[in-house]
Amino acid sequence: MEKELIVKWKIKESETQGILTLLEELVEKTRNEPGNISYHIYQSVENANELILHERYADADAVEKHKTADHYQKIVLKQIIPHLEIREVNLIKKLF
Repeated sequence: MEKELIVKWKIKESETQGILTLLEELVEKTRNEPGNISYHIYQSVENANELILHERYADADAVEKHKTADHYQKIVLKQIIPHLEIREVNLIKKLF
């Protein structure tokens, strides 16, 4: 069964530009993962420090493989998460 996530990141203001430079590699490598259906990152128009990630995977196993992928460990866990003020991860389901 497909798994879909909405993730909200609020980046520490002084770190935003550095984080934005990491996203191209993250998106490219994530989209090439087996089991990834789509992966998009959006930036708030009102606040450049707020990002929304919309992720879709083929199943729960694909989500777990994403979390253990080398690029996720290197980019997200080590280089992005330490510079976030807020990180919210929501597993969602489509109603209509």
